[in-house]
Amino acid sequence: MPTYEYQCDACNHKFEEFQSISADPLTKCPECKKKKLRRLFSTGGGLLFKGSGFYITDYRSDSYKKSAEKGSKSSESSKPAKKSDSKGSSSSNSSSS
Repeated sequence: MPTYEYQCDACNHKFEEFQSISADPLTKCPECKKKKLRRLFSTGGGLLFKGSGFYITDYRSDSYKKSAEKGSKSSESSKPAKKSDSKGSSSSNSSSS
């Protein structure tokens, strides 16, 4: 159920009212009891996302995922292979006292 904001034109009293959507708008001010009440437009409640987050990549199409896989596999195969050094470095293997 939404919260509506009202303002009285006679006494300038502002207040919020928790009402059903199907309920009729209020017409009588609770302060001065005159029928000069109007419902104000408000921005409504804020939207709050909880959890790890929502990313555009969470809902990618299957065709995009397949082409991305092909692209990553081709980039890995084009990299030159690293040679392992068979000689040990004496400076890194020294013991400290």
